[in-house]
Order: sequence, then C-alpha cells, then structure tokens
Amino acid sequence: MPDQSIPEAPTVEAPPGEAVSENASPREGVSRRQLLGTAGATGLVLGAAGGAVGYASAPAGATPLTSLGADMAMFHGKHQPGITEGLQARGHLVAFDLAAGASRKEAAALLRRWSTTAERLMAGEAAAHDDTEVARDAGPSSLTITFGFGNSFFSRTGLEKQRPVSLDPLPDFSSDQLDKARSNGDLWVQIGANDALVAFHALRTIQKDAGSAAKVRWQMNGFNRTPGATAHTMTARNLMGQLDGTRNPKPTESDFDKRIFVPASGSTDPTWMANGSYAVVRRIRMLLDDWEKLSVGAQEDVVGRRKSTGAPLSGGGETTAMDLEKTDAKGALVVPINAHARIARPDQNGGAAMLRRPFSYHDGIAADGTPDAGLLFVCWQADPLRGFVTVQRKLDRGDALSTYIRHEASGLFAVPGGAAKGEYVGQRLLEG
Repeated sequence: MPDQSIPEAPTVEAPPGEAVSENASPREGVSRRQLLGTAGATGLVLGAAGGAVGYASAPAGATPLTSLGADMAMFHGKHQPGITEGLQARGHLVAFDLAAGASRKEAAALLRRWSTTAERLMAGEAAAHDDTEVARDAGPSSLTITFGFGNSFFSRTGLEKQRPVSLDPLPDFSSDQLDKARSNGDLWVQIGANDALVAFHALRTIQKDAGSAAKVRWQMNGFNRTPGATAHTMTARNLMGQLDGTRNPKPTESDFDKRIFVPASGSTDPTWMANGSYAVVRRIRMLLDDWEKLSVGAQEDVVGRRKSTGAPLSGGGETTAMDLEKTDAKGALVVPINAHARIARPDQNGGAAMLRRPFSYHDGIAADGTPDAGLLFVCWQADPLRGFVTVQRKLDRGDALSTYIRHEASGLFAVPGGAAKGEYVGQRLLEG
C-alpha cells in the first residue's frame, strides 16, 4: 500500500432545478433533480456546527438537500469521473465478462447504455427505464461511475490490434495468493458515492443494463469515512488505523497529468486511450488479528510513520520530508530500512508514482474466525509498468508490512478518456 495521499475533490455547483408543480400527484412527489435544484438555487448556509440553517424558500413538501447530497460530479469531460475526485463514503467495484457470442456491436451498445445511465444518475435523475426508486429522495451525493476494459476484452471483440501494450498482464509477485475467479474481467466498473443507497442504486442499474450482453464476474463492496465526519479535511485512515495516502500526487503539481494520464499525443498508446489512465485493482486482506497484537511503536516501525499524525519517524508533521539517513543515539536508522513508507517513496523508485483511490472493506468473519477485511486498492497511472509494477516489485523484496497483508485478487484495466457531450465511453475504440 504505497505511501501516497488523496487529492481533495473540487467543489462543483449543482445546476438550477425545475419548479415543482403545486398539482403534482403524491406518487410523483419531488424528483431528485428538483431537490438538487432547490439546494443550488436557494443557497445552503452552514453554521459552526455544520447544520443547514439558511434555505430561502423550498417548495411545499420538499426537504432541502444537505451539502453532502447536493454535491455533483460531471460525467462529460476530458477524463472520466472517479479518478481525481476525493474519496467517497461508499464504493462498489464490479467486473463483467461478455456473454458467449457477444460481438463488438453488442459491446458498443452496452457501453452506450451504461454511459446514458451514468450521465443521468450522476446528475441526480432517475434511470431511463424501470427505475427502482431506491435513491428517489437523494441528490447525486458525489456519485461517480467509471468504465474500463480488461485485457481479455480485445480478443473477445476482435480488437486485438487496438489493445495497449500497457495492458499486458501484471507479473507474479511472491506475496500473491490470488483468487482467479475474483480477478481480471472483460469490463470493469467503479462506482462511488457519499450515500450508500445512491451507490447501490447505481450498481443495481448498471447490472440490469448489462442484460444478456454481459454477466457479473465478481463484485466487491467498500467504504471510507464520510466526508465531514472529521473536524477538518485530512488524509483517510485504513483499517489498520494508519493514515493511508500521505504522499499521493496532487492535481496542482506540474507533472500530475504526465504521471496519471495518457497524453493526447506523443504516446505509444493507441489514440483511443488519449487522456485515459490505467487502473490497478487489488483486494488486499489485512491480517488484523496479527497486526493488533503489535504495540503502537512496533506498528509505527513497520510503516515508518506515526500512527496518530502520519508524521515520519524522523520528525516533523505529516507532510514533512522523510529523513532517510537520520539515526538514533545508538546509531540505528530512525526509519527502519524495511519500513513501508521508506520503500514505497517515489524517490526510491525512480520517480514512480500513482494516484491511490482505495476503499476499505469488511466481508464478515472467515471460516478460521479472523476478520475478512482490508483494502480494495485502486491506483491510477499513465503507465502501470513504471507505476504500480515498479513499486510493488520493490515492496515484494522486503516490505515489513507484507507480513500483515495478503494480496487475494488483482486486475488491470484500461480506462479511456472522458466522453464528450453526445459520446459514450469507449466510442473511439469501438467505432474507430
């Protein structure tokens, strides 16, 4: 779990809503988009305690959305949503395999349906057909839906010549104990939202949209701390209690796009991947019973950072540069030679960096009585060989944290750039 941090989500204003008819029937009620419009048009005022205290005039019978529900990510854009936005409270990762005999034509129709659904749901609207109304009372809640292609997709659709070299299978690592049934897949969908019902509604709609064209290969469900649960914005904590992601590259950095996204020109990737990125997905089981037997000091030596603040053991605050040469009174390195944060540092890996955007998970108690819990690790990079693979190979050779984690599932997916207005995701691949 490389030592990098999550960028804050940009604030996006909600679009104006439509007026609510006084003659609306009880069954019609108030739509999600109308509720969103109420929040955007009247202006939400937050008091010191964070409660809503200042709506001007909500329509009769309408409950104004909190800021959490009104937040909206954009579907259309240079990049797909769900990459640079901040961590969401709830997430679903799901992979699909195309049905036997499904062709490029069926795949294109599926991506067209999925893109239509994503655009509607992310705007706070109901699904185009047979909406279940699970999310009827909520706003978009920062919903993002992201689509990617696995290695096997290209042979299944006769598009082998368009398969990026960067999508070659990941190498084997000595710490891997991978379940093939929960790895890879033809298609991958990432869903995130700050409301569990909104996220589930999106998941269910995407699954229904697949119809006979594709079937679910695997699904994983995760969570993070709800935005606003802490007194100030801070790096997320994982289930080991550690601040997880302190050194993530940030969109404000001059080389961010170069590290995370495929350039529009001058790249060896096929042109349909312009402005896209590669997602590595790993299900990482945390051996919490063993981890929690360690003292706090021993845990900090494993990671190389203070558990309470995320500061490096060499001193300072969370963002202070780690002094890798600092020693204690006995001449021992303050940051142990096998500490996770030392080994994963970009400057210790030829500048290799990736944008981590994970979810924690807990799937109950395993047969042996231990918690089936850990991290749904998702990282983004322009080149997975220079990003994830470079760092993971080094971690594989002596990371102290490896004793307390187990990689149980894996996938690599090519995530094309965002769809322009009127396009669907992957159109330049499937119709190029």
